[in-house]
Order: sequence, then C-alpha cells, then structure tokens
Amino acid sequence: MGDAQVETAISHWAPRLLANGVLLTDFQEVTRSIGRWSDWCSKWSERAAVHERLGRGALGSGHFLTASEHLSRAAVYYHYAKFVFVDDLDQARGAHMKAVECRGLALPYLRPSAVRVEIPYVDGSLAGILRRPEGVVRPPVLIMISGLDSTKEELQSNELPFLERGMATLMVDGPGQGEAEYRYPIRGDFEVPVKAIVDWVQTRPDLDATRIGLWGVSLGGYYAPRAVAFEKRIKACIGLAGPYDLSDNWDNLPDLSREVFRVRSHCATLEQAKDHSRTLTLKDGIAKQIECPLYIVMGKQDRLIRWQDAERLAQEASGPVELQLIEDGNHIANNRPYAYRSRTADWMAAQLGLPQL
Repeated sequence: MGDAQVETAISHWAPRLLANGVLLTDFQEVTRSIGRWSDWCSKWSERAAVHERLGRGALGSGHFLTASEHLSRAAVYYHYAKFVFVDDLDQARGAHMKAVECRGLALPYLRPSAVRVEIPYVDGSLAGILRRPEGVVRPPVLIMISGLDSTKEELQSNELPFLERGMATLMVDGPGQGEAEYRYPIRGDFEVPVKAIVDWVQTRPDLDATRIGLWGVSLGGYYAPRAVAFEKRIKACIGLAGPYDLSDNWDNLPDLSREVFRVRSHCATLEQAKDHSRTLTLKDGIAKQIECPLYIVMGKQDRLIRWQDAERLAQEASGPVELQLIEDGNHIANNRPYAYRSRTADWMAAQLGLPQL
C-alpha cells in the first residue's frame, strides 16, 4: 500500500496535471518516486528545476522562445509541487515563489508576449498576468479566475483558446489564491475583488472595457457566477465545475482539499473552515440575479462537486444559459478537455462580438 495522501492526489488530479502542461513521462517518473506525502513538494520541485535549468540556459544563449517554453513548464511543475501541499508552508511557499519567478521570466518572450500587472485591492494589490492578441488595437478582455488550489501560473493551457480567438486574457490571483493567499483569505463575496479588477480594466486604453468576459474554474466556477450576480459590467460568464454552495459539498471533498481550504481561509480549525464554507453560496436568490449569458460545464463523474449543482444554477439563473454536462467527465472534465475548451472559447468570442473563425 502506498501513502494514502499521495494516492489521493494522483487519483483526483492526474488528468488535471496532464491537461495543463505536465509531460506524461515526467508525471510517471515523479509520482513513482514519491513514497510519502512529505516528499511531494520536493520531488516535483526537483523535476521543475530540470526545466528551469533548460530555460535559463536558453535565455543565456539568446534562444528566447525556447526559454519561454521551458520556463513556463517549470512554473507549472513548481505550482504542482505546492498546489495542495500545506504540511510545510515554508517549503510550499518556496516552490510557489519559484513558479512565479519562472513564469515571470517567460512572459516577455511568449508569443504573444505577456506582462505582469498589479491591480489595486483593499489595502494592497492583486497580481495578474495580462496577455493581448497580436495585431488587435483594443481587444475585448477575458478575466480568468482560478480555484481553491490553482493560480495564474497554471492557466496557460486554459487561456490559449481564448487568446487565439482575439481576446486579451487577464489571469488574476484573487483572495486565497496564489500571491494573494498569504495576505487575503478566501472570501465568498467574490464580487468584491472582481469589481476591483473591472475597475482596473476600465483604466486601460489598450483594452475594450465595454466587452469584458469572466471565466472561472473549480472553486472559480463558483466565484465567477457569484460575481456576475452583482457586477453588471461583465457581458458573459463561463463557470467550470463550481459548487452551488460549498458547504453542501464539504463532505465530498478529499481531506487534502478541506485542509487547503482551512489554510487559505486563514481558519484555525476545520470546524471554523466548514462554517466559513457556508459563505460561498448562490442561495438566497443570488443565482437568480445572474442576468448575463452564462455557460456552465460539469463532468457527471465529478467526485468533488455534485453535478446536480450545475443543473440547479442553470435552472435559477435569469439570463440565457448553456449547460454542458459531460457524461464521462471528472472534476472540470480534465480527462476530456477537448469536449469543452474550444467550444467555450467559441461561445465567449460570440458573446464579446468577435468574428467566427
């Protein structure tokens, strides 16, 4: 018998890692080398360092596109070293900072290039990555929101279909996520940070602030619909595998995820965390306040979030809704990304007035 936490991580998230940039051989070799959960972060960091060295070597020799590819992959690996590893917070934060560093080094050399941005929020700021399609003067923009254990560094595979269809992509670490998680805890009223992000978009002359879309994945699949119930400047919303009410799904979550939620909510105990999860809800008429077009994706084999939550949201939202239930899809249907990634990008492009390609 292997380590139960290692087996849980592999069982729940293997398709996600492979769908978002981890090479199959790397996945097999690294996971086989992990005998106990306490080694998870260090083993993934070791393999991330291999790709980081390749990237830095390419930078040194002037092969900048190659460098961006290696460094972006290193960032993804460092992220997965940390994503649900909260047993040693110093070690996890070290891996996270390496993910931020590697992705930051890659940004100017991506095609198209990207820039790091800081968005004013409360008494500080939220870090984001802005990427604009080439040859478009004022493109519409898609704000992209991660989940409980994802960050902006993980989202390249998700952003590309939208970028290729003429949208700028703005990936932001919100409260409880990525660079913001150390200062700002998870909050259920995610319309507050989204308002700050939209306010910032409106200051940018290089973006069309009259055409803003919102996308969220996993817990972000709750955050995004929740936000558009209140933030009416957003024209369309995509929610991937989000809960209708997190507390109703609490007992379905792996122990790893509950502990991650506790840590990123800045709660002292799991009991406090469960109480806090009740604030992440679309109940009490909130779902009915959603008026913009909404696209919902849910895998019917999801073991973390009940697929019926997607049906309930679709039934209660007031605006036009497209509900895509993927019969053999796991959480976020990461085992079937081809079933929805391009399709949702086509849908969002149409909502934001872009030509069909």
